[in-house]
Amino acid sequence: MYFISTRGGEKVTGAQAIVQGLAKDGGLFVPEKFPSVSREEMEAMAEMNYPERAAFVLGKYLAEDLGADFLKEVCEKAYSTFQGDDPAPLVKIDGKLFVLELFHGPTCAFKDMALTVLPYLLKKSCEVTGIKEDILILAATSGDTGKAALEGFRDVKGTKVAVFYPDEGVAKMQRLQMCIQDGNNVFVSAVRGNFDDCQRAVKKLFASEEFNGELAKKGVRLSSANSINFGRLAPQIAYYFSSYLDLCTSDQIQIGEEVDFVVPTGNFGDILAGWYAKQMGLPVRKLVCASNRNKVLADFFAKGVYDVKRNFYRTMSPSMDILVSSNLERLIFEISGRNAKLTADRMGYLAENKEYSITEAEKAVLDKEFFGGFASEDDTVEAMYEVFDEYGYAMDTHTGVALAVYNQYKKSLETEEEKKDETPIVVLSTANPYKFPQDVLYALSGNDVKDSFKGIKRLNLLTAMKPPKCLLDLRYRPLRFKTVVDNDLKKMSELILRFVDGEIVPVPDAKK
Repeated sequence: MYFISTRGGEKVTGAQAIVQGLAKDGGLFVPEKFPSVSREEMEAMAEMNYPERAAFVLGKYLAEDLGADFLKEVCEKAYSTFQGDDPAPLVKIDGKLFVLELFHGPTCAFKDMALTVLPYLLKKSCEVTGIKEDILILAATSGDTGKAALEGFRDVKGTKVAVFYPDEGVAKMQRLQMCIQDGNNVFVSAVRGNFDDCQRAVKKLFASEEFNGELAKKGVRLSSANSINFGRLAPQIAYYFSSYLDLCTSDQIQIGEEVDFVVPTGNFGDILAGWYAKQMGLPVRKLVCASNRNKVLADFFAKGVYDVKRNFYRTMSPSMDILVSSNLERLIFEISGRNAKLTADRMGYLAENKEYSITEAEKAVLDKEFFGGFASEDDTVEAMYEVFDEYGYAMDTHTGVALAVYNQYKKSLETEEEKKDETPIVVLSTANPYKFPQDVLYALSGNDVKDSFKGIKRLNLLTAMKPPKCLLDLRYRPLRFKTVVDNDLKKMSELILRFVDGEIVPVPDAKK
C-alpha cells in the first residue's frame, strides 16, 4: 500500500512513511485508499486474542512492506509487557455503557497501545528502506506520549529519543515519569510555554533544511513518535475493532450492529483512529469528540470554523490542553474530497491567521458522523463523582471529560424514540487514575491534598484499587533530567544537536 501527503506532491510506501514521520511538504501521510474488513474477517477476528487482532488490522496497511508474520510477532512481544491477560479490557458500567481501558501498559496511558509497537515498526522500516543512519525520534508531548516514547525506544540500537514538554503544563506524575527515565539514548527538556509551543517548534525543526543538514553530517535523520507518524496512529485503529468484537463475543450485539464511541482528545489522533476504523467497515454510528475547557474542537464541530485565537487554559486533564490539533488535518483532507491544495491552503491560513473555515457541505458530513462537546472542570468532577458513587468505578480526569460529554450527547437526542435508543456506547479511558491522584481524589471525595503520593495513598484507601508499582516507585527515584529551555527554536535545536553528540546525557543525582 502507498501513502500520500495531505498537502500533495509525495507518494511513499508504508515503510517510508514510518521512517519519515512527516511529509517533506509538512503534510501528514494518509493511506492512498482505505482497506476494508469484511464480515467474514470480522468473524475470524472475534476468535483472536488482542495481539492477533492488532496484527491483522496493521497488516491491512503494512503487511506488503513489513510482512504479516513480522507484524504478528511484534504485536505479541509488545503487548506481553502489559498487565493482565487483555491489553485493552472492556468494562461494563451499566446497561449499554462500557469503558474501554487503554491504560494497562508500561506507562499507564493509552499511548502504550501504539508506542510499544512503533519501535519494532521503525526498525523494520529502516531495514526495508535500506536506511543506515541512526534515527532521532523527536517528540513534543502534552504528558503521556513523551514517557511512552522514552520507554518504548529506551536503549533501542540505532535510535535516540528527544522529548520536549511544556513547563508547568503536565501533571506531577507525568513529569516525574519523564524526568527519571533510564537509558543511554534519551533526553528530556521542559519548554517555557504550552504544548502548542512545543509542537510548533518540533514541526519547524522537521521542516528546517539547516537543522536536518546538521543532523545528516552526524549520520542522523529525524522521525516522529507523535501521532503525526502513521506508524503511531495505525496501532490505535485496532482497539476500536477489538472492543467492538468483545461486545459481539459477550452477546451484547451481533456483528453488523452499530456502536457509538466517546473519545477524550486534544490532538485528534485517538478519535481519528476510530474514524479510520469506520472507513475500513467497522459499524460505528457516532464518534463523540470530548474536549475540556480548551474547547477548540467542540467549537469547530459546532461552527465549522477552527479558531485558535483564544485563551489557553491549564486544566485537570492536561494531556488535552491543546489548541492546535495536528491530526485534524487528516480529517479535513478527507472531507474536502482529498483536495491537497485546499488542505495546504487551509493549514497555511491557520499558521498565518490562526483560523480557517470549512464549507457547509463539509460540515454536513461532520454533523452526520461526529458529535462535539466540552466539559468544564465542574462538569468533569461531577461526572467522575456520579459514576463512582453509583457504580464504584473510578476513572482519571480525561475519562471524566469523556463521561461528561457522553451525558451531553445523551441529552442531545431529540425524540422519545431516540432517547430509548439501545445502541451501546463505548467510552475510551486513556489513563490510569493514579497518574492524576490529587484531582481524582478531589473529584471522588472532596478531599484536597498537596502531595501526589499522599493522594495515591488516600485514593487507594477510598477505592481499594491497587496502585501501579511503576508510579509508586517514582517517589524514590532521583531526577535525571532538569533542563528547562526557552521557547526558542535556535536554543532547542542547539540542545538536540548537543544531545546527538553525546554531550548531555546526565547521570541521576543521588536521592537525598
